[in-house]
Amino acid sequence: MRLMSIASGSSGNCIYVGNDNTHILIDTGISKKRVEEGLKQLELSPDDLKGIFITHEHSDHISGLGVLSRKYNVPIYSTRETIKAIKAYESLGRINEELFVEVEPDTSVTIEDLTVRPFSISHDAVNPVGYRVEDKASKIAVATDMGTYNDYIVENLTGLNGLVLEANHDVRMLQTGTYPYSLKQRILGNKGHLCNEMAGRLLDIILNENMKKVFLGHLSKENNYEELAYESVRMEINLSESAYKADDFDIAVAKRDVPSEWVEV
Repeated sequence: MRLMSIASGSSGNCIYVGNDNTHILIDTGISKKRVEEGLKQLELSPDDLKGIFITHEHSDHISGLGVLSRKYNVPIYSTRETIKAIKAYESLGRINEELFVEVEPDTSVTIEDLTVRPFSISHDAVNPVGYRVEDKASKIAVATDMGTYNDYIVENLTGLNGLVLEANHDVRMLQTGTYPYSLKQRILGNKGHLCNEMAGRLLDIILNENMKKVFLGHLSKENNYEELAYESVRMEINLSESAYKADDFDIAVAKRDVPSEWVEV
């Protein structure tokens, strides 16, 4: 399968996953134009998409959904509660009711030759999920907007070939920054976001010899920067007792405003 981050950050998220036959997006928190430009790098257009899978209803994951869906009539997959929240989000405009398809955590959906499995995540949204996508050859997951992780998350991220994993913030930057106290507590809480060190510890648990690419995603513009996230995650792996070292894997930071290179995993 192919994996590309079209955008990943606190200001907008959109991830492409697909193979030669079937193409999907996970989240559309950027403009229709930026989605089109990202897909063009894969020699695709939104007309080629078989579905848009939404993780949760926050604006940085759905802000482009209304315009894109009206233009291209792509089916929209998400949990019942998230779909209800999307419909209530007035700035998106009217979306054709027939485009919505409900999914449930831990129940797989087949989209042609892709199997998409939602799994529950801990975030301050109505019913947020990450997604694990498989075909006959590869396994990819997108796991961002998680305040914490547990054995259930580890199970859903086991045996992957490619991954987009949240490394949202540096704790010290957040604690000493200008955010209001209540927002800092939200981000640091179990329904907030993974910090760099937690991302590294989680990644260290799920690394396997078949992991070909890891994108660190959803970096905070105010409380993180690329080099810090990258080195912090690598340090957690290198200091652990596992057999792997960070140099054994292709780890990169997903860009906030421009698409990453697409990778085959």
